[in-house]
Amino acid sequence: MAEEEIKNTVAETSEAKTEEVKAAPKSKAKKGKRIVNSGQVHIQSTFNNTIISVTDKTGGVLTASSAGANGFRGSKKGTAFAAGVAAEKALELAKKNHALNSVDVFVSGIGLGRDAAVRAVATAGIKIDSITDVTPIQHGGVRPKGERKP
Repeated sequence: MAEEEIKNTVAETSEAKTEEVKAAPKSKAKKGKRIVNSGQVHIQSTFNNTIISVTDKTGGVLTASSAGANGFRGSKKGTAFAAGVAAEKALELAKKNHALNSVDVFVSGIGLGRDAAVRAVATAGIKIDSITDVTPIQHGGVRPKGERKP
């Protein structure tokens, strides 16, 4: 008799566990699309690739694209044409999804895609408020550790 009671309780607990598993997970509420009238375009241009990030005024990324993400491989990623294609794609998505119509452009790096990406921003139908070069410039750095050498 005790064995039957144990079997019944085991069966009840296993049924309860299966009921808990079958419960529907909470669905997240879908975020609405942010409407941003003015933003920033950050262009990072190296010899190997060009990365374009479109952000709002606080720096939150809206869209991003790169030459590599648009199908260019190897040494073709560092070309001016690839940078232009990447900029067009990022700005097209920003205009379509976030209603972007004016930007401040920040250019960093010394690659071939710098000017091409800025031209692509201008031809995308988005008003450019300012263009700023934020490429870091070397100044010799701090004094190294150790004794001074004569």
